Amino acid sequence: MRLLLDTHTLLWALTEKSRLSSRVRSLLPSAESWFSVAGLWEIITKVQIGKLALPLPAGAFVTSELSSNGVQVLQITLDHVLRLESLQLHHRDPFDRILIAQSLEEKIPIVTSDPLFARYPVEVIW
Repeated sequence: MRLLLDTHTLLWALTEKSRLSSRVRSLLPSAESWFSVAGLWEIITKVQIGKLALPLPAGAFVTSELSSNGVQVLQITLDHVLRLESLQLHHRDPFDRILIAQSLEEKIPIVTSDPLFARYPVEVIW
């Protein structure tokens, strides 16, 4: 099963597994997990504005953890960005909106705890 990890889901999987649901904890070991480059952008932004602290610089920390945990990187494509135009503005966070567009275009369920994702026609795994 392919899974697209929301930013907080990746961070919890790396540092606070107990915050993940039992369903997610059971799916992750055998899943083909993906993390959007938009998530790295979000992490770097949060570190820079002081909303997130990491043990290493954000880029080094995330890329190392992705590699060591077998998580693949989903690049942002023109089709992903164009899909944004058809999305209603239920969610105003640009990082989450691009994840929703990527999920729709790539047909990958999103692992998140954000209830606003359910307002879109994406498969959400809580």
